[in-house]
Amino acid sequence: MTSSYKIAVIGGTGKSGSYLLQELFSNHFQVKALVRNPQKVGQIPAGVEIVLGDVTDIDAINRLLKGCTHVVSMLGMGTPPSEPTIFAQSTQHILSAMQQEGILRYIVTTGLNVDTPSDQKSEQTQFGTQWMKQNFPISTANKQIEYDLLVNSTVDWTLIRLPLIELTEENVLVHTDLKDCTGNKISAKSLAKFVVTQLFSKEFSRQAPFVFNQV
Repeated sequence: MTSSYKIAVIGGTGKSGSYLLQELFSNHFQVKALVRNPQKVGQIPAGVEIVLGDVTDIDAINRLLKGCTHVVSMLGMGTPPSEPTIFAQSTQHILSAMQQEGILRYIVTTGLNVDTPSDQKSEQTQFGTQWMKQNFPISTANKQIEYDLLVNSTVDWTLIRLPLIELTEENVLVHTDLKDCTGNKISAKSLAKFVVTQLFSKEFSRQAPFVFNQV
């Protein structure tokens, strides 16, 4: 039986996003995916509704969210790379379209380099954060702006902060922490499963947990 819930997905043609599409589809959700590159349409599972467009285009985001109940973004820089300011820009468009459509739940993934007031980052996590700030200053700063946009919004958001994503079907136990990332990787399969569990969960409502596999 197909669920009455329709999930809008951004970043579904990315390496980890493809795992999410499969997980949503296997759980019988209706799924609507934004696809920037028409050549990647063939990668989308049959039955997923496709909206061609770019997250920088507010009209494309409006078309994507039309009729949806939840929004998930696993947006990365993409291939070819998008502008490093794409994260805050896409979230601005998404928040606007969510208000227009009356959608409340938004789940978005990001790196462990985003800082929050509750953080107590270990030396290792601080090193990773500083490395990103030094080597990718524009995109790192833009992801921090994305967090600020969420904090100042009225939607029910969860910002999932991640270490290295391993593209594997291995379903490893997921650990969460609001202060520090004590694992250095997460499997794409277990991440996809975690995202689906959060669609209807209030556990991390308006919070930014670190999510990881600990081995």
